[in-house]
Amino acid sequence: MITVPAGRVTLSDRRTQRSWAVDVASFELAACPVTREQYEGVAGDRHPAHSVSWHDAVRYCNELSRREGLTPAYQSDGEDVVWDRAADGYRLPTEAEWEHACRAGTDGPRYGPLDEIAWHRANSGERPHEVGELLPNAYGLYDLLGNVWEWCWDLYDPEVYGSYRVLRGGGWFDEHWSCRASVRRRSHPTLGIDDVGFRVARSIRACSPTSGAVKGIRAR
Repeated sequence: MITVPAGRVTLSDRRTQRSWAVDVASFELAACPVTREQYEGVAGDRHPAHSVSWHDAVRYCNELSRREGLTPAYQSDGEDVVWDRAADGYRLPTEAEWEHACRAGTDGPRYGPLDEIAWHRANSGERPHEVGELLPNAYGLYDLLGNVWEWCWDLYDPEVYGSYRVLRGGGWFDEHWSCRASVRRRSHPTLGIDDVGFRVARSIRACSPTSGAVKGIRAR
């Protein structure tokens, strides 16, 4: 887990031509997306877990929290999920947290040269790759762009799209223009798609002062 410093990020939506600033508190984010080894128990498989629905990702966060003796972040009743913000367990990053972490202090579309940091359609061979193979950003976070899209906590636009949740980062089958820090995508929370995965986060204010690397979440 990597500690991401506090800051402010400006989100934007091309469809509505709207932008909005969000203050982000310091939090912890996994250095890499959750792998098939972690999610499915496939020994040694460091490809990102994929075809994971938003609800699947939420359940995994709670299961990982319980294994680590932490308070689960989510309470669910069927399709309804409530985030307990006081819980010390694992969760999905918010959209603002994700973009703030991705940018790592930069203000351009990417935190480095695309082929050096991201698996996308032109260099991936149209398949996912093991996590952590390319260069990280300044915070030490890998694969935020390319490889697999990542679920965020947020609803995309509830007035128009109902329960659809936000996806970020671009994937292995996407053209270069999708692999940018500001690009937003949406999907229904029950769908599993072959270029969609996730990574876990934790809230700093709920963590023990002595907490360090988290068992089962390897940085590299």
